Amino acid sequence: MEKLKIAGAWSGVLELELQVWTVSMLREEVAKRASCGPESINLIWSGKLLKDENLKLIELGIKNNGKVLATRVCSDQGKSLKEEFMAEEERSTRLARVKAAAIALSKRHAAGSLPVEDFNIELEDQSGQKVHLGSETDQRAVMMGLMLHANAKQMIKKENYKDALEVLSMGEEAFSLCNPKVIELVDNVPILQIDMVWCYFMLRDIRWLSEAGIRLAKAREGIERSHGKDASRVRVLQNGRYPELALHLRLELLEGVVSFHSGQFEKSKKVLTSAQAKYFQLQVPDEALSLLMSMGYKERNAKRALRMSNQQIDLAIDFLVEEKAKKEKKREEDIQRRNEIMEQKRYGMTPLRKAVDLQSLHMLVSIGFEKELAAEALRRNENDTQKALDDLTNPETNSAIQLDIESRKRKRQRQANEAAIEELISMGFERSEVVTAVQAFGTKEQALNALLGTAKANPTAPDDSNVIPSGSMPDEASLGSWSEVGDAGGSSSAKKGEERDLEMEDELAEDLRNGDAFADYDMEVTKEGEAINEYLTLLASADQSEKASSSR
Repeated sequence: MEKLKIAGAWSGVLELELQVWTVSMLREEVAKRASCGPESINLIWSGKLLKDENLKLIELGIKNNGKVLATRVCSDQGKSLKEEFMAEEERSTRLARVKAAAIALSKRHAAGSLPVEDFNIELEDQSGQKVHLGSETDQRAVMMGLMLHANAKQMIKKENYKDALEVLSMGEEAFSLCNPKVIELVDNVPILQIDMVWCYFMLRDIRWLSEAGIRLAKAREGIERSHGKDASRVRVLQNGRYPELALHLRLELLEGVVSFHSGQFEKSKKVLTSAQAKYFQLQVPDEALSLLMSMGYKERNAKRALRMSNQQIDLAIDFLVEEKAKKEKKREEDIQRRNEIMEQKRYGMTPLRKAVDLQSLHMLVSIGFEKELAAEALRRNENDTQKALDDLTNPETNSAIQLDIESRKRKRQRQANEAAIEELISMGFERSEVVTAVQAFGTKEQALNALLGTAKANPTAPDDSNVIPSGSMPDEASLGSWSEVGDAGGSSSAKKGEERDLEMEDELAEDLRNGDAFADYDMEVTKEGEAINEYLTLLASADQSEKASSSR
């Protein structure tokens, strides 16, 4: 038997076998002698907290006559630590879900795959025009970066700066996968850099000081490259408006803060004074606001328009009219795109799991080919218009395609009928009666009416080609098998075993849906104004101290 000296919550000597006793056994013994529960005792040896409950004491290096400190943890503290650990676990899990969902969405929507949703994510410029940046890999990288950035901005609005930083880092990583030449003339990456430094500042974490300076330098370089010298490019693109003022205000504020903490007081004062001028420039006059509100515009929209237009009422009115027209056009385009997606789902996917290209389809239809036939020719040939045209003009291939289409229509009908049969049986009807009713009436609703005794139509002879009685369904007609040859079921990519985090994907899509081209520039600058005053005061105080010191 060896001896172990205990001090702290209980003091004394324990006789035990170091080769046998575990940390858990020691904790229980000390807790019993200290008249408390094991969860209230912390054991410390050689400056280390003993956590591995199943580890034997000798394995930790504890020797005969060794000393172990036992400290008592109050129940609230223990509970708090447990809750903090659980909260961190939940946070990590959620952040991992955000990244995984962004990867999945960008992969599906950048590749031209058939969407499993009723929407399509596409890249647009500030005027609402669709843009295609570089290769499919570039498209995916930009799309993923934008989704993550949009999600992070929602976290910033909720003042959840710690998580926002994590998601912004993911977005930065996504953008880094894109060819730099492709995105050097857009300002999304510089704005992300500014948002990251804003999070550093709001967390008041001085450890990020050197990195913040590097990020801001990159951001300024990127902003000048995309906006032009003195924002000349923006002014042309935005018809003389000033949407970038708030963004430049935040950039200059952060540059001033970094300069201050780096001891560069003169530089700090210069950029903070410039930021303050922009802050005053962004203050909306009551008269202008009242005028726009009297015209029926909401306060938030009116303020936004005036800030974007440098408080010029005529430009602000033009902005509001243009924004309303853009929203209406966007709504119409969204409806059209949803209809197009539903149409594409009817045609199924190509062998490489792409959607049928509707532009190519419309071209083939315009020269006289039947739409469904042309769609199938394109689907088979991976949207190669010339190959599809060759198949359509070849009588033998054309006939084979038509037979294939009819065959698959019958398969879909059999699948629909089989599903109806199983659903009606689950309601309590006899299988034989259900099969007869579905064969006779063709649809679930009419079959149900017949089974309930309400159908009055005379049933026609059953069509064995459309219904397969349960128990005799061949393998090629089993549910889901059609997806491999271009099922129009709409969720074919999910049928291949892909697990989707619908909740997180919907959240990311909603963040994009609620944003607009000016979301990055439309910010309340109250916090910025307070920070500018705070640091200008600190500079004034430092200046006075320096003068007082030099006069002595």
